[in-house]
Formats: sequence, structure tokens, C-alpha cells
Amino acid sequence: MPRLRWCIRLLTLGSALLQAAAVQAQPDVVQGAAPACRQLVASGNPQYPPYLWRSTESSERLVGANVEMLTWLSKEVGVPIEARYVGPWARVQEEMRAGRIDLIAGAFFTLARTEYMDYFHPAFRETRSVVLVRSGSNLDYRRWSDLAPLQGGTVIGNSFGEEFDRYAKENLQLTQVSGLAQALQMLQRSRIDYLIYEDSPALAYVARLNMQNVRPLRPAVASESLYLTLSHRSPCNTPELRGRLARAMYALSRQGLMNGWIDSNIQVWKRIGPAP
Repeated sequence: MPRLRWCIRLLTLGSALLQAAAVQAQPDVVQGAAPACRQLVASGNPQYPPYLWRSTESSERLVGANVEMLTWLSKEVGVPIEARYVGPWARVQEEMRAGRIDLIAGAFFTLARTEYMDYFHPAFRETRSVVLVRSGSNLDYRRWSDLAPLQGGTVIGNSFGEEFDRYAKENLQLTQVSGLAQALQMLQRSRIDYLIYEDSPALAYVARLNMQNVRPLRPAVASESLYLTLSHRSPCNTPELRGRLARAMYALSRQGLMNGWIDSNIQVWKRIGPAP
């Protein structure tokens, strides 16, 4: 009987050693993460130059400053990150809620979104959302209440901060459409009186669509921070990976890397030329 117990112990020890060797042979798996965590899939608003846009009309590949950020992050956390087009901005948020994508590269903070994704601090960019009108508009915009009598527009799923979102829901008439190009065309054709969107992406689209009669108003509706987020349902959402991402975002902010990526991708967007 002692000999049998000794044999069982040897077999158990051998099995443990084999399992340890198998884990060491998989360096792409984050320590402490689920075994399925060999890659992170990221997405975001695909109509968001210079931050993010599709490489071609039919491509699933995203390009832009945020993709450069994800490439840098991939090296920092030791896990490959694929930037993938999954649909318009509203669909991106649905995919994130369901856990079919892991990361969103560029989301404003709202309490509702914290129900299905984690935010990483610090933010990687500060942005301004503005009111855009036709050049001949006589809208004298000074405060939010000046917009109340008019018909406005925005893109489905967009947020402009908790305070403004609440005010808009209760007081403004906003038509929501699936894409920024469609919203700008509605503004140009006088189907809406004004459009609310972030200034840099909106003006990039205005230039690409060669719209001479659209201009932003001041002051800004809101100034908001852009964050990297991780889905609660991601198989890679572990304390270990969250820690790595948090440290990486802190290093990114301290080094000021985002400014250079944005500047270079503004030039890339300009070289693309007018939209078809």
C-alpha cells in the first residue's frame, strides 16, 4: 500500500509540472487572466477623424490617432490589440455591452455606461462639443436655453456629459441619425436648425465634404474627457489586466504621446481628399 501511495504522488507531481510548462509556453496570456485572453478587440466611433475612421468604405480596419494609441498600449500590456470596425457608434456600444468587443478607444463618461464598462484614468484627450449652424443662421447662441425653440440634430449614441445630456432630454428637440455625414447634410439642407458635435471631427468632415456654409458657434456646449474603456463582460477583464492598462494610460498621459498622433493623423485625413 505505501508503494501505491508513492506512485500516485509521483503521477500527481508529474501532472502539475506538465501544466506549469504548458502555461509558461503561452507568453501571450496575461497572468491572472482567463485562458481565452490572447487578444483584445477594440473599436470606437468610426466617424471620428483624426481619432478614428475606416481605412476604406468597405474595410473592417480602423485607422487614426486612437489606433496608434492602441498599438502602443498593446506593447505596454503584452497582449495583441486589434482595432476593428463593428458598425456605427450606437452599434459599438451595443457590442461593448454584450462583451463582443473588449475595448472602446474613446468614450465620454456617463453613469449609464459604467453599468457595462470600466473607465481608465487619466483621460487621454480633452474635447469640446459645439453648436454648428449654416452660415446664414441668425441663431444668437449664448446659453443652452437659446436652443430650446429650434430643431436640432446629433448622432445616435453620442453623449456630451451628464449635465447637458439631461438638459437636452428634458428641453431640446434633437433628431438623432446614424452618422455625422448624414447629420451635416441635414443641416446644409435646412432640415435641422443646428447640429451638436465635437469640434475637431465635425470640422474635419465639413472640410472633406467641401461644405462652405457650415460654421461652429461659441461658447462650447461642453468640454469633455475621452477615456479608454474595458467591457465588464470581456474575458480579459481581470485585476491584472486592469492594473496594466491603468499604468499604461498614466505613462501615456505623462509622456504626452497623444498630441503627436493627433497632429500626424490630421495630415493623413487631409490627404485623403473629398469624400465620394
